[in-house]
Amino acid sequence: MTEFVRKRVANAKNDILSGLTVALALVPEAVAFAFVAGVDPLVGLYAAFMIGLITAVFGGRPGMISGATGALAVVMVSLVAEGNAMGAPGEELGLYYLFATVILMGIIQMLAGVFKLGKFVRLIPHPVMMGFVNGLAIVIFLSQLGMFKEFVDGDKVWMKGEDLFLMVGLVLLTMAIMWGLPKLKATAKLPEALIGIVVVSAIVILGKLDVATVGSFIKDGGGEGLKGGLPQFQFDIFNKVPMTFETFKFIGPYTLILAAIGLIESLMTLNLIDELTETRGNSNRECLAQGGANIVTGLFGGMGGCAMIGQSIINIKGGGRTRLSGIVAAVTLLLFILFASGLIEQVPIAALVGVMFMVVIGTFAWSSFRILNKIPLTDAIVLIAVSLLTVFFDLAVAVIAGVIMSALAFAWENAKKIRARKHIKEDGTKVYEIWGPLFFGSIQAFNNKFDVANDPENVEIDFIESRVSDHSALEAIFNLVGKYEEAGKKVRVKHLSEECQALMIKASPRLASVIEHDVDDPRYHVMAKAMK
Repeated sequence: MTEFVRKRVANAKNDILSGLTVALALVPEAVAFAFVAGVDPLVGLYAAFMIGLITAVFGGRPGMISGATGALAVVMVSLVAEGNAMGAPGEELGLYYLFATVILMGIIQMLAGVFKLGKFVRLIPHPVMMGFVNGLAIVIFLSQLGMFKEFVDGDKVWMKGEDLFLMVGLVLLTMAIMWGLPKLKATAKLPEALIGIVVVSAIVILGKLDVATVGSFIKDGGGEGLKGGLPQFQFDIFNKVPMTFETFKFIGPYTLILAAIGLIESLMTLNLIDELTETRGNSNRECLAQGGANIVTGLFGGMGGCAMIGQSIINIKGGGRTRLSGIVAAVTLLLFILFASGLIEQVPIAALVGVMFMVVIGTFAWSSFRILNKIPLTDAIVLIAVSLLTVFFDLAVAVIAGVIMSALAFAWENAKKIRARKHIKEDGTKVYEIWGPLFFGSIQAFNNKFDVANDPENVEIDFIESRVSDHSALEAIFNLVGKYEEAGKKVRVKHLSEECQALMIKASPRLASVIEHDVDDPRYHVMAKAMK
C-alpha cells in the first residue's frame, strides 16, 4: 500500500500542472464545438466538466481526457436544428431532444461495456490506426484555421495585414516555447504548453495587444460569456420530449451514430495512449464510464462527448499519467466557469492555437510517409483511405471502411493460399493433402484441385495442414463428397478437427461413414491442439 501511494504522490506535481494546461485548452474547444452543434457555450463547457470528471474517476485509461468533441458536434447540429423546427420559436426544443439523445447514447455505450464489446477494438489493423491518427491530426489542424478569421461588418473573413501577422507571430512564439523548453532540460519540470500559454498571455495583457481572446471568441459566436453556475438537473426533458415511438424514430438514428462515433474515438484514443505510455487500459471499463458519463451529462444539461485525442496528448506530453490529471482538468474547468471567467477570457486564442498545432505535429504519424513504399499495397491504400475518410466524413465511417477493406484484402490474399499435394498409395488410393485455410474465399480454388471424373475408385482427402474455417467450407466438403459418391467412388476424409467433424455430421448424418475418426498419427494430435 505504501508503494502504491508513493508512486502516485511522486507524479502528483506533473498530474496537477498537466491538468491545469488541459483545462485551459478545453475552454475554446468546448465553446467552439457548442457553437458547431448550435447550442449555448455553457452546454459544451458543462459536458467537458462532467464527462471529463466521470471518465477520469471511473474510466479504463488513466491519463486520457474526455469532453465535448467535434466528431460528435457535427452530427448534433442537424439533430438540434430539426428539433428546434418541431417546436415553437424560442422554445429551443432541439436542445432537449439533444439531451434525450445523449442519455440514450450513454445507455447504448454502457451496454457495449456490459457485453464486453470493447475488446473488438483489437480487430482494428495498424494501417487503420495510422490512418485514424493522421486523419484526426488533419481535422484538428483544419479546425484551428477558423481561428484566423475575424468579424468584419457582421461577416467572418480571413485576417489580413497587421492582425494576421500578429496572430501568426503569437502562434509561432507559443510553438517555439513548447519546442525549445524540453531542450533546456530544466530541473523544475513544468508542462511546456502551460508555460507557453502563460508567457503569451502575459505579453498580450501587459502589451495591451488587440488580439482575439477566449472572451471575444465567445461573444463573437453569440455567447454572453464564460461565467455560469453549477449544472442543473434538466426536469424539462421529461416534459418537453414525449416518450413516444415517433420520438425514438427521430432520435434513434442519431443515437446509434453518436454512440458508435463516441466509442470508436474513445477506444482508439485509448489504444494510442497505451502505445505512448507503454501501459494497458481497460476498453470495456472505458465503455461503461463513457456511457455513464453521457447519461449524467444529458440529465444535467451537457451536450455529450467522448475521448479527446488532442487534449489527451497534451496531458501525456505534460507528464499526466494518473487519474489525478483528468480530475484536476475537469475540476479546474468548473472553477473557471464559477470564479475565474474574467481571467480565462483574457487568454489569447493564438496561444491555444499554438498548443493545438503542436498537438497536430505530435499526433500525425510522420513515419507513414517513410513506410508507404515498404508495406503491402493494400495496407498503403487502407492507410490513405482512412486518413481521407476521417477528414471528409467522420471517424466511424473511416474506421468501419478501413476494417472492411483490410478484412477483404486479408480474405483475398488467404484465398490464394489453398494447395493440394497429390500422390498415389501402393493400393491405388489417390491422396489429396490439403494445405492452407479453407473458407468462403478459397472454395473455388479448393474445388478446382479435384478431378472427380478421372480419379481412381478410392480417394482420400487429408486436412492435417488445413483449417476449415466457416460454414461455406463445410458445405464445400459436403458437396465434394456428394460428387464422388454420385460417381460411384469411395472417399475418405481424414484429420478434420473434432469441432468440424461434429458440425458436418450434424448437417448430414450420412457423412459419419466417410470421416475417419480414429487417427493413429501424432501429427494430427499436435495440429489439433494448436488449432484450439
